[in-house]
Amino acid sequence: MSYILTLVCHPATPALMPRLLDDVRTLTHGALRVLAEGIAAEVETAKPLSAETLQAIRELTENLPIDIAAQAAAGREKKLLIADMDSTIIQQECLDELAAFAGKQAEISAITERAMHGELDFEAALRERVSMLAGLPASKLDETLEQRITLTSGATELVRTMNARGAMTALVSGGFTYFTHRIAQAVGFLENQGNVLTIRDGLLTGDLEEPIFGRAAKKEALENICTLEGLTPAEALAVGDGANDLDMLQAAGTGVAFHAKPIVAEAARIRIDHADLTALLYLQGIPKAEFITA
Repeated sequence: MSYILTLVCHPATPALMPRLLDDVRTLTHGALRVLAEGIAAEVETAKPLSAETLQAIRELTENLPIDIAAQAAAGREKKLLIADMDSTIIQQECLDELAAFAGKQAEISAITERAMHGELDFEAALRERVSMLAGLPASKLDETLEQRITLTSGATELVRTMNARGAMTALVSGGFTYFTHRIAQAVGFLENQGNVLTIRDGLLTGDLEEPIFGRAAKKEALENICTLEGLTPAEALAVGDGANDLDMLQAAGTGVAFHAKPIVAEAARIRIDHADLTALLYLQGIPKAEFITA
């Protein structure tokens, strides 16, 4: 069995210079492969790197915007991508942005922040925030999507490349199906799940349809999709940023904390703090030349 050390940075801030890669290769005594010039590279070794070697590499890169991940080479290209939406596939929290139209963004955002850090029960916090939107015109959902929501860099490349390679792709969110349907379509996800807002006479009621799609439901979605697709959780790649993603990340063969809250970053096996979502392709050994962008 061989092992892979991946180094990756954001494509807008390439930092993998040849001298640095030479130093990494010297430290690891491994075979170097450049996946994207200046952006991503990997080193393959016959044995797992020692803690001392990993620490030396971290010291080499500590002042640079570079993420480092170590894993076994076997089975690292996955057959299922399951992703959180808010602050992962998109840059915003939809509920917080929707709250701006109700004049309650600061109040609702404060609750969201505590829930994503694991300080509050997710389902109770979600119900509380949604209740504050009672009476808001449903048309504000359209305005929120059109005016306030942007995709995270690399989202389209990640999803469409995995689709092209025969993987199943699913967007799972503690947010709302109004947004998951549309974001999934824009990016290319084959399936999406989330919570359903109730609307009456063109206004949000402040309620959600039961059951709530929360932390446990995300893990269950991973397991259910694996069953339907004839896969095992070990063949899944999961990505998210909040406390409600933790069970899903830990159940997947590769769980990635993406620009995540501290409780998630500390618990995940792999964390991406600097790079964009294409890092998840590089982690699987897929070079930039093989990305699908449209």
